[in-house]
Amino acid sequence: MPVPLPSFFPQPESEHALPTGTQQLGFLRDEHGAPLLRQLYYAPEQLLCGQWFGNLTAESVIAGGKACLQGMQQLRPALVLNDKSVATGDWTEALDWLEYEWLPLAQQYGMRAFAYVFSPDMHNQLAALEFFTRVRPHVAIKLFYDADSAHAWLFTYL
Repeated sequence: MPVPLPSFFPQPESEHALPTGTQQLGFLRDEHGAPLLRQLYYAPEQLLCGQWFGNLTAESVIAGGKACLQGMQQLRPALVLNDKSVATGDWTEALDWLEYEWLPLAQQYGMRAFAYVFSPDMHNQLAALEFFTRVRPHVAIKLFYDADSAHAWLFTYL
């Protein structure tokens, strides 16, 4: 039974209320010091969770993708939950890098399934749809509107 995800994502600066077995990998911050990406790893499910914040650009998504790859290389997660539900912005210029550089390394590091939680922002959603189209031929991927549904789907890959 998967751990309920609302407990995976307490307030961005909070260190408490994480499920047992969850390791907070830290925050990537933007140039103003605000959180850009929070990463959590839930070892019992081999699940890497990334929660994005703020207005995303191609540069910030590439920086976040590189940070994720560092964690993936070390932890070898089978499952990735990418939550952009509180982020905005158009990051389409990062799509080539994600497809041709990030994806092959993520697969090399063990990723088998990728759940993507939509942002309510239309520009962000359009980039997500293009990402989905490019990644779908290479790895199991599904789009969601909430983290609980995304987590439940990923749990089927254990």
